[in-house]
Amino acid sequence: MEHNSRMSLTRRGLLRTGTGVGLAALGLGYGAQSASAAVGATSRFDLSQPSYDLFRDKSLHSVRVQQSFAFDSVNKRLFVAAKRTGSTEEAGDLCISHLDFDGNYISYMHLNGFGHGVAFGVRPSGSTSNLWIESEANTNGYGSKLSCIKYSAGTTLDASSTSIGKFQPIAGATEYTCSIDPVYNRMIVRYHKDGAKHIAIYNVSDTDNGDFSNPLVMFSPPPISGTPQGYTLYGSCMYFITGDGYSASNPDPGNTYITSINVNTGAIAQGPTLTKAGSTLTYREPEGLAIYRTDAGESRLFLGFATGEEGDRRSSIFYKNALV
Repeated sequence: MEHNSRMSLTRRGLLRTGTGVGLAALGLGYGAQSASAAVGATSRFDLSQPSYDLFRDKSLHSVRVQQSFAFDSVNKRLFVAAKRTGSTEEAGDLCISHLDFDGNYISYMHLNGFGHGVAFGVRPSGSTSNLWIESEANTNGYGSKLSCIKYSAGTTLDASSTSIGKFQPIAGATEYTCSIDPVYNRMIVRYHKDGAKHIAIYNVSDTDNGDFSNPLVMFSPPPISGTPQGYTLYGSCMYFITGDGYSASNPDPGNTYITSINVNTGAIAQGPTLTKAGSTLTYREPEGLAIYRTDAGESRLFLGFATGEEGDRRSSIFYKNALV
């Protein structure tokens, strides 16, 4: 049952709860309304520089268009979210596919009634991958809360389950998604309130404890034309991808653009910049952004595309690594 009390729960304790037993008590009452600190200035990705392949045209458990993806950099796992095969758009039923970094399919998990899958993040705990993802889909199929769940291969989890924590970080907001910066250890939350989308950024040392009371910054991003297809955070910049799948009116190289936004000012840092990554692929709809740092210390901005024929959609993922 959700209520407003603040329970004492350590970071290790929250992550070890797996599907989140007891976290519901933390889910409400943390509606932060103002920023308490700024995000330190960092380098940003140069969106004008080339992109490189991670992989192309890899199969997922679902044959539908992927929506987003995220990395577990500790356990070397890649998770890709897609709508569940056979489910309606409004149901919010997701299929999470676990791939290796070569794009080889390993396992799946079904999340019924969770949301659209616009963006999500991963927090590893030992050998466990914990997914921070939208939950409790509204009538439009978008998550009305955030949840932290343990990835469990071959299982199905319903959003109505009382075993998972459900968080509403912002008072009065109706929809939530999130992404995690694993380099600077921050969570970015995109939420819908008063008819518009807004951004809040938190330290994961807080969100690991279910505490959303101390946002570093909160702002309304500038208007960016195009179909929104995902976002992520790296240091002091948010990255936003827009575009549509190839069609007669949108042929190669398509209309996929990436924009970086300074989270301290809310102003555009670079872009919108056209990307031709994977331009020769079939279909090619932009779907998702994520951050990863290699063991050698190279930070990468990954961009994903749903590719392949209808009824057999595939995943293709590329990255940029030039910083300025």
